[in-house]
Amino acid sequence: MLSRRKLLTSAATTAISATIDAQPQRPPRRPNVIVILMDDLGVHDLGCLGANDLKTPNIDRLASSGVRFTNWYSNAPVCAPARAALMTGRYPLRAGMPANGLNLPSKEKTVASVLKTGGYATALTGKWHLGSTPDTVPNAHGLDYFYGFHSGCVDYYSHRYYWGEPKTVNYHDLWRNRDEIFDDGRYLTERITQEAVGFIDAHRTSPFFLYCAFNAVHYPMHVPRKYIDRFPHLGRERQTYAAMLSAADDGVGEILRAVASAGIRDNTVIFFLGDNGATTEARAGLNQQPATAGDNAPFRGFKFSVFDGGMHVPALMSWPGVVPANQIVRELAMTADILPTVCKAAGVPLPADRTIDGFDILPVASSHARSPHDSIYWANGKQLAVRRGEWKLVIDGIEYGRTEASRKPLQGDDALFLSNLADDPGESHNLRHEHPQLVDELATAAHRWRETVTNN
Repeated sequence: MLSRRKLLTSAATTAISATIDAQPQRPPRRPNVIVILMDDLGVHDLGCLGANDLKTPNIDRLASSGVRFTNWYSNAPVCAPARAALMTGRYPLRAGMPANGLNLPSKEKTVASVLKTGGYATALTGKWHLGSTPDTVPNAHGLDYFYGFHSGCVDYYSHRYYWGEPKTVNYHDLWRNRDEIFDDGRYLTERITQEAVGFIDAHRTSPFFLYCAFNAVHYPMHVPRKYIDRFPHLGRERQTYAAMLSAADDGVGEILRAVASAGIRDNTVIFFLGDNGATTEARAGLNQQPATAGDNAPFRGFKFSVFDGGMHVPALMSWPGVVPANQIVRELAMTADILPTVCKAAGVPLPADRTIDGFDILPVASSHARSPHDSIYWANGKQLAVRRGEWKLVIDGIEYGRTEASRKPLQGDDALFLSNLADDPGESHNLRHEHPQLVDELATAAHRWRETVTNN
């Protein structure tokens, strides 16, 4: 019997063949791959997604050159597990990364290590957050070059991590490959950009994979005055947030110019996305109160929540001549799809010794194929969620909003919260009693999924 993945692949192949004359053709050369990841970015905090109080002209230009996904999900509502999915193409639970504070197991294969087998040069500039031991740092996971930090965040100028108990977790965290380096006083968002541009310039004649993981707009809320001055009309918290995003947007512009200057734009596929939704953590607020800067509207919930505000993220894909320009894709996609998508484009086989949960979504982006996903699952702590079509069930959900009550699990009937996202994208109306059989089916599937991927 054919597996579900083979059946889906066969169906997608048939759909592609039927429209082959109408769709752009894949370039004959292996494409360069750039993945730009933002940190704690609000779901709609880009000009191209409707924000009218922010300025993101370079990201907007990238969006106009490709497709905007309106149903792209991170595989987790928190930093490290989301990044594990990006790197491995697997659900975070399956990859051994259910939460922050863990190391990506050395046995895991990453998009970098897989592409290296196809002759790609690989690099990360920015945030890693997947391990700091000798066998879990970036260079141990397939990245030839690394400039950045191992932890979840650092001071933007001193590059120190100083959250939690000062006696045990106050340390300097900036590295070039395996060597600690010091760039004291230099704004880290700008340094991440400079290192990314340098890598592009050095590899313009051979295929490369560049993972540019900005620390913006994650706390601490640090930004030079020149960016603040771009937003005189905003209140202080939103102003600081907008300025940090603007610095990263400048970085995206420099990366795009470097690619164009190298003459490789038509052979470079670029992804831009967020790791999870905006946060309400007090340490992301200038007054140490629950933050209000990032905007996840109209979705419910924030970072850490398995409601859509926690992991329904902005996502763009651009590849001139292959992905049509200025298009919107409404099909389901997830961050774990990046690995199989770029490996297929590069002609590099997927690892045969493990389950890859993502799918090649280039047909979805380039030729309006249907999503290969019938369901997507999430887990964070005791929270559990599944989306199947337009239906979504949240089990023991927590909003992680701006009030103390919103930081506790929903009780009573709302402990099982069923929404139809086509009618109710804000997950505000619980339909569990109108569709009890569907609730049972989705809850059973979600619990079975968690048991399966955890045991795996």
